[in-house]
Amino acid sequence: MNNIDKQYQILLQTILEYGIEKKDRTGTGTKSIFGYTIRHKMSDGFPLLTTKKMHWNSIATELLWFLRGDTNIKFLLDYDCHIWDGDAYKNYTNKFLGYEDIPSKEWFINEIKNNNKFAEKFGELGPIYGKQWRNWNGINQITNLISELKTNPDSRRLMVGAWNVGELDQMILPPCHYGFQIYTRELSIDERVAEYEKRGYIKNIDPLDYAPKRAISLMWNQRSVDTFLGLPFNIASYALLLEIIAREVNMVPEELIGNLGDTHLYLNHIEQAKEQISRTSYELPTIQITERNWYMHEVVKQHMGEKTFDDKIMSYRPDCFELIGYQSHPKIKAPLSN
Repeated sequence: MNNIDKQYQILLQTILEYGIEKKDRTGTGTKSIFGYTIRHKMSDGFPLLTTKKMHWNSIATELLWFLRGDTNIKFLLDYDCHIWDGDAYKNYTNKFLGYEDIPSKEWFINEIKNNNKFAEKFGELGPIYGKQWRNWNGINQITNLISELKTNPDSRRLMVGAWNVGELDQMILPPCHYGFQIYTRELSIDERVAEYEKRGYIKNIDPLDYAPKRAISLMWNQRSVDTFLGLPFNIASYALLLEIIAREVNMVPEELIGNLGDTHLYLNHIEQAKEQISRTSYELPTIQITERNWYMHEVVKQHMGEKTFDDKIMSYRPDCFELIGYQSHPKIKAPLSN
């Protein structure tokens, strides 16, 4: 059942009907509401919108970039992900204020991709998401989260934050989605047996020894929401993060929740929003995560031992996350405001 497209279309309509016009830092102008919550049951399918075609490769690439602790767009460009091009280019061209000849965006992107020294200097975005997730003043929040989930899954402190007040002025763009929290619960015996049957029988193994013991949910908080372009990516990105974490700690992904603050449509996205509202959704896809093939061989595992979560993240590539059965309407073009 696809309820996420319906929720998203209702949100678009709500902003169109009740949003107030506000100025913004980009100079574009928005229609905005304040405070909104979306909820999705992961058992209904993977929440990638079907009422417009989504660029899955970019979503998976950006999340891996965060999890690797990377803050340089070189990794993104290597995998054809251009989400952060505009912010990096704007930061670069600010150095040319007052000059007549400013290098083109195309030249800039080509230099980042092919000139490592240039990329190292001008592809850096400051201590944004990946830096805070993996190295908040020396603290690896993701590693700590995984460890706590394995040892104290009922903790109410299963949280990761990106809003580091002491480093905001060093960031190209302060975090829009500034933190997330994890919640787990014990599965009933019936739920565990059902999950065992769903995953397939294994000879001579007791279902209750093999089946996951807990369900896991994720809730993210977002201060600023570009509803047409950004939010569909945020939904799918945090759903993928939930799937990755659930796999690592052997839990069942249950619910995805988004708490949205300033939730807006840019004024040059109004007609695109109306078009998407008019479309009928398709069934949601499912997702399959495959580790790098070289590590799947038992001989390699015996020699190297079980990989750490960090090892797995560094070995993942965007094509390790395969969508099964994704069908959608055509994409809807809309300008990005930087």
